[in-house]
Amino acid sequence: MSRYEASFEVESKTGSQAIHRLLEQVYDTVREESRTVREGSDDASELLEEFETLRNAAKEPSPGKIRIVYERYDDDFED
Repeated sequence: MSRYEASFEVESKTGSQAIHRLLEQVYDTVREESRTVREGSDDASELLEEFETLRNAAKEPSPGKIRIVYERYDDDFED
């Protein structure tokens, strides 16, 4: 497994607004993926709720830190 990580310190209102826009796009993408691939499953609802919580937390501008972690598994996708 490979692990990739990046973090961003939010130190300004502009940075906070950028994080909010980023999380809005991530939420929208996860919502669309859930509709087309995982529709009706329990894990889709839970996943969407988690990303909705992140999105909502970033609505009010405030200092903070965002960290993105991508763990890439060695397995291939099942066809």
